[in-house]
Amino acid sequence: MKKLLAVSALMASLALSGCATTGTGTDAGNAVGTATNVGMNIFKTAVDAQCRSELEKQNAWRIARVAMNSEQEEAVKTKICGCVSEQAPQQVTVVDITNAAIDPQYRAQLVTKVVAKSLQTCYTSFTK
Repeated sequence: MKKLLAVSALMASLALSGCATTGTGTDAGNAVGTATNVGMNIFKTAVDAQCRSELEKQNAWRIARVAMNSEQEEAVKTKICGCVSEQAPQQVTVVDITNAAIDPQYRAQLVTKVVAKSLQTCYTSFTK
């Protein structure tokens, strides 16, 4: 939870710093674009962390990991949650990311929603 709070604070400050840019034209556009990209990367990190937490709760994962050593387990977990994190930007808008930067409750709901939508699909694709 502390990581999520720190990530949230960083995301908010980056989003706000994009708004505070004093340049015009492409410099201002690049600053906002960069802030958005950084915000999205932070969001993907939060999604990855939530994915790993949710994956541990699934009975199917608990059963599947019995047959794996710790390295295999981590590799599969990384593939599954990497898939979820890569799908995350397709499920949110810039408005969602901005609201997530400002409102911690909204952010938590958004991350949970994104993980719930993608986790089963990604899990199934990597455990066939």
